[in-house]
Amino acid sequence: MTGYPWSTVQANISLLFNEVPFLDRPAAARAAGFQAIECWWPFATAVPTNEELAAFVGSIEDAGVHLRALNFFAGNMAAGERGILSDPSRLREFRDNVDVVADLGARLKIESFNALYGNRIEGLDPAKQDDSAIEAITFAADAVSEIGATVLLEPVSGVDAYPLKAAADVVRVLAEVPHLSNVRLLADLYHLTVNGDDVEAVAREHMSVIGHVQIADAPGRHEPGSGDMDIPGLVEVFVQHGYKGRVGLEYVPSAGTRESLEWLRSLSPFFGSDAHDAVRTN
Repeated sequence: MTGYPWSTVQANISLLFNEVPFLDRPAAARAAGFQAIECWWPFATAVPTNEELAAFVGSIEDAGVHLRALNFFAGNMAAGERGILSDPSRLREFRDNVDVVADLGARLKIESFNALYGNRIEGLDPAKQDDSAIEAITFAADAVSEIGATVLLEPVSGVDAYPLKAAADVVRVLAEVPHLSNVRLLADLYHLTVNGDDVEAVAREHMSVIGHVQIADAPGRHEPGSGDMDIPGLVEVFVQHGYKGRVGLEYVPSAGTRESLEWLRSLSPFFGSDAHDAVRTN
C-alpha cells in the first residue's frame, strides 16, 4: 500500500453539508476541515444573473476554500436530464454556459469542469447526437484551456438513456477529440461499480486519461463503509497505477454530514486540533 493522503480529499457540497443552505456550505466545509470543495452546477439556468453569480463567488471566497471542480450546466437534473451536449438544439445554450463557466474558472482558479454527455433523444439519429457532443466538448475544452483547466467526461448510472455507462464508453469519445489534451475521464467509483465495470481494470488500463476520481459506497451512494465496496482499497489501486490527484467525496450522507465523516477520521488525521464542525443540524 502506498498510503493515499486522505487529508487531500475534497467535499462535493451539492451532496455534503445539506443540513445548511447551499451558500452556507462552503463555510461549513471549511469549518469541518476541508480546504477544497467541488460541486454540480449550482444554478437553475445555464446563464445565471449577475446577482446569483456574485453570491456564489462570495460564498467561496468568504469561506476561504478552493473550488477545484465544477459541473457545466446539465439541464433539469431533477427531471432526469443528464447534460445537454448531445442535443443539437441546445448547443447555443451550452456555449453560453461555457462562457460563464470559463469566467468563473478564471476568478476562482477552478481546475476541472465535468460535462455530462446528455441522454439519448428518441427519434434523433444517435450519430447526430454524438456529433453535437463532440462539437460541444471541443468548444468547452478550447475555452477552458486558456485558464489551464480540464474538461471531464463521466460514466453515469441510474439513467438508462445516458449512453456513457463504462469507462470504455468515455475512452471511445476521447478518441474522437485526440488533439485535445485537456479532455479526460472522470472515474466515479460508485457509478462504475453500479454499472458493472471492473474498477481495478479501469485503473490499470485507463490511468493515462483519468483526470479525477470520485467516491461513494454501493449500494446506496452513501459514505464509505455503508455498503459493500472497499473504497480505501480501490483508491490505493488507483494510486499504485499512478493517480496523483485529489478524490472527490460525492456521496449522500446516510445520516448527517458530521456523522458520515467518521470513516475519514479513521483513515487520516484529517481534522486538525483547531478544526471544529460547524454543521448545523436544524
